[in-house]
Amino acid sequence: MRLSVSAALLAIVSTAATAGPVSFSSGWQEQRLSLFSSNDYSFGKNLGLVSDGSVSIAWTRVAQGNWGSSGASWNWSVDQSVPATNLASKGGDDRNISLYFVFVPESKAAALEGANIRSLLGNTDVRIIQYAWGGNAKRGQVIPSPYGPSGQGVTIALRQAGTGSHSENVDLAADYARAFGGTKGALVGLAVSGDSDDTKSVIRAAIGNLNLK
Repeated sequence: MRLSVSAALLAIVSTAATAGPVSFSSGWQEQRLSLFSSNDYSFGKNLGLVSDGSVSIAWTRVAQGNWGSSGASWNWSVDQSVPATNLASKGGDDRNISLYFVFVPESKAAALEGANIRSLLGNTDVRIIQYAWGGNAKRGQVIPSPYGPSGQGVTIALRQAGTGSHSENVDLAADYARAFGGTKGALVGLAVSGDSDDTKSVIRAAIGNLNLK
């Protein structure tokens, strides 16, 4: 993709995800990463997406009561897949579906709660973990993001490119320590994306039963 997903995720501003189970029926908005590129999202019990040579994200904000979440679980499925790519390659890292967790230091979470993308862009305090279904990396591999400020974001590979249905259960605290070192901050945002613009392929995927722990 040509623009920084990390930067776009920082535009999260107002809507809250509920405690425990996260609803996909309300509170989510699409953020385009290109003027002429957009995925098709459907919101309800699950979040469905179709990406046809395009890329964008759907995002929501995490309620303050859940900023301390240290784990998550969800189900996801892919009916049509992009080819396997190199997730470390800028402009060549298409993936079927990704789930993002956006963290800021607890001491700065309240002050940044209402910040817009202009003020957050390049903020060295923000950290983003992206769990990805796509690419050709081994499960659990931590891949530094080729976008945005160095050290701000990572991709953790969970599934290689292909179709099917799977359940995931991740330890956010442990993965944060592996990716960035130290203790995770406050979980302030969530996002989902599909990315097929580099390979000009088609994705049909969905995610549901997302729970914060």
